[in-house]
Amino acid sequence: MRPKLAAFPKCYIDELALDRTMSVFDWIEMARSLGADGLELYEGFLISFQEEYLLDVKKAITEAGFVMPMLCCSPDFTHPHPDARFKELERQVRMIETAAILGGKGVVCRVLSGQRHPGVSREQGLEWAAEAINQLVPVARDLGVVLGIENHYKDGFWDYPEFAQKQDVFLDLLSMIPDRRNFGVQYDPSNAIVAGDDPIALLEIVADRVVSMHASDRYLAEGATLDDLRQSDGTMGYSPLLRHGVIGKGLNDYDKIFSILAKHKYQGWISIEDGMNGMEEMAESLNFLRRKLADYFPEKKKKK
Repeated sequence: MRPKLAAFPKCYIDELALDRTMSVFDWIEMARSLGADGLELYEGFLISFQEEYLLDVKKAITEAGFVMPMLCCSPDFTHPHPDARFKELERQVRMIETAAILGGKGVVCRVLSGQRHPGVSREQGLEWAAEAINQLVPVARDLGVVLGIENHYKDGFWDYPEFAQKQDVFLDLLSMIPDRRNFGVQYDPSNAIVAGDDPIALLEIVADRVVSMHASDRYLAEGATLDDLRQSDGTMGYSPLLRHGVIGKGLNDYDKIFSILAKHKYQGWISIEDGMNGMEEMAESLNFLRRKLADYFPEKKKKK
C-alpha cells in the first residue's frame, strides 16, 4: 500500500491558533483545492475539546473528502515543577482521546519530550519524558491510537527549544520507550537539519519505527554554507541561514529518503509542512511528492 499525503497549514498557524482570525473550518474549505488525501491538525486549531464540537470538525473534514491522520500536540514533560508535568500528562490524555474522535483507529497523536528548561539535566529530562510517554502508551493502545515522537525543533508557542532536539538525546529517549505497537517516530528531515544533524543518518537508524512523517524543505540563504549552519545549535529560533521553500528544491535528499522508506515498506502518512510562501507552493510540493511516491512505491497491477 502506497503512503498517503496530508496537508498541514504551517503558513496559517498564527491565524488559526493565536489570532483566531481563521477557524479550522475555514482551513478545511481552503484545502479542498489541494487534492491531498488528509488534513493534519494541530491542537491549537481547536477551540474546544468537547465531543460535540470535535464531531462537527470531523464531519467537515469528511464532507470535504479528507481524513484526519495525525493530531500534532506539544506536551511539555520536562517542566521542572511536578504539578506542571502532571497537568501536561492529563492534557495529553485528552489529546489522545481527541485524536481518536477525529481520526479513528490507527490515527497518530504526536508527543514530544518537552522544553529545554534551564537547570534540567539531560538525565533528569530523559527520565521525566520517558516516564510520561510510557504511561501514555496503554491509554493510546486502549483507544487504537499510535503515539509518534517527533525529532522536533520547537513548538511555536514555547519559550525554549525541544529537550530532545539533538539526535543523540532523541535516540536515547527512543530507547527508553520500547513499545512498537502504539508508539513510534514522527520523522521530520528538516528538523534534523535545523539541529545540525544528518536527516538521512537519522532515518537509517529509526526507519523501522517511523509511524508518520513531515515533509518540508529548507535552502540556505545567499552566501551561507552548511558549515555555517552547523556552527549554530538551533537554540535561538530557526536559523536565519535557513529559508522555507518548495519541497524538492532544498537541502533534503528526497530520493534517498523515499528509497529508505520504501526499503522498510513504509505505509504511513506523509504530511506536507509547506506553504509559507503561499498555497501555490503547497500545491507544487504536493505534486512533487506524488511523483516520488509513484517512483518509489509503484502500485501493483491487478491481475485480470
